Amino acid sequence: MEEKLTDQELARREKLRKLVELGVNPYGERFERTDSSKSAKAKLEGKTNEDLEKSPVRVKVAGRVMFLRKMGKASFFNIQDKEGKIQGYISIDTVGEKSYEIFKLTDVGDIVGLSGILMFTKTGEITVRVDEFTFLTKSLKPLPEKFHGLTDVEERYRHRYLDLIMNEDSKKIAFLRPRMIRAIQHFLDERGFVEVETNVLQPILGGAAARPFVTHHNTLDKDFYLRIATEIALKKLIVGGMEKVYEIGRLFRNEGMDTKHNPEFTTIELYEAYSDLKNIGLLWEELLRAVAKETTGKTSFICGGNTIDLEPEFKWVSMAGLVKDKLGIDFTRKDLSFDEAKAFAKSKGIEIEKHWTSNGYILNALFEEFCEKDLIQPTFLYGHPIEISPLTKKSEDPRFTERFELYINGMEYANAYSELNDLEDQKERFFAQLKARELGDEEANDIDYDFLNALAYGMPPTGGIGMGIDRLAMFLAEVDSITEVILFPAMKDEK
Repeated sequence: MEEKLTDQELARREKLRKLVELGVNPYGERFERTDSSKSAKAKLEGKTNEDLEKSPVRVKVAGRVMFLRKMGKASFFNIQDKEGKIQGYISIDTVGEKSYEIFKLTDVGDIVGLSGILMFTKTGEITVRVDEFTFLTKSLKPLPEKFHGLTDVEERYRHRYLDLIMNEDSKKIAFLRPRMIRAIQHFLDERGFVEVETNVLQPILGGAAARPFVTHHNTLDKDFYLRIATEIALKKLIVGGMEKVYEIGRLFRNEGMDTKHNPEFTTIELYEAYSDLKNIGLLWEELLRAVAKETTGKTSFICGGNTIDLEPEFKWVSMAGLVKDKLGIDFTRKDLSFDEAKAFAKSKGIEIEKHWTSNGYILNALFEEFCEKDLIQPTFLYGHPIEISPLTKKSEDPRFTERFELYINGMEYANAYSELNDLEDQKERFFAQLKARELGDEEANDIDYDFLNALAYGMPPTGGIGMGIDRLAMFLAEVDSITEVILFPAMKDEK
């Protein structure tokens, strides 16, 4: 069906036709810029109009027209580039009749190039006095109204290009994220870690508890999973002697979408040979402070209405300890039966799932329901049950593991282990996962026999951690939704 054009869209197409009649390419050519809006303004720091009369400052800038005040023979307008806005002043006396006629065919949203001399207006605004106007691209659709803009949040995410044009905060977040990733790389590279890339298509489901996306490789006539974690591949590199490795990459989990979850997201996973849980925790504290300072210049942030400070030493608390303090039941008791734990959980409204066959599942469910939201300041939660930690070393109490999760403002940011390197123990854990799958756990891992083969050659004691890049970006940008920090989040179809 042919698209029905609005009156504004028809008017813009008529102007496009007139531009062509005047010999103007409405979709432009290369334009050599000497400056951005920011660097142009910086050239006038400490100067006056008298200084500029003695020593004129010439610039060539380009950007999208965001404001127009057309007058008879002279006009003011604003253009926007990636670093901000700068005003332009154009007059028929300076550019000539033809160029001014071309300018009068310009609409808000068009992209133009300006050459001219910088000046201050009577109100002190830095302005380009244009002596050469270059039309670069015609915008065939009008931008949203300045004051109403994109008020529908879903429309902002669905049409991110418009969001970036209209919303300065969205643009700042878009540029903050890559700076944050570079800061992480700088920190780790300086400490001898090596960034690697591993395969996205995986024949085995493993490394995390999650439902996968499944695809089919035609040549091999075999199903593959889009990876849910990078863990197994990176630990094979530790076996191979790379010792300190990390990967920043995309993961895919076929699960729900909300303010904290997107089906494709970015993580960093890191592994350090001859390290353990405590060393990794100290490393991560230092990394988060350094990245925050390099990216934003501060270590205190507003998150969900709470002020979160990265500067103090992070707290360490146990899962069983939190549940005992909050609910009164002690999961470290040797005589706590499964029936007693189940009965207590049911009394608290917890629905018991079929594959929960021991106390660890109950403990984790009680923590998530009643304690998780209380972890506001940066906190390492340790002492996870063995049932939910199939790749982690056992603690002295074999019901628990050497694992922590980093919580900030009631949300998990990172997950770390003293990695399991005992071949026989790992085999038992994998087979326990298979039993859990048979009982209905859709997130249980497959057995990765090649990983078992790697462990047979020996993996040194190793500390490992994974952290969501998107959630860290949310924290540093001080926003509450993951869709604010992913340029193109997954969306429902438009109605």
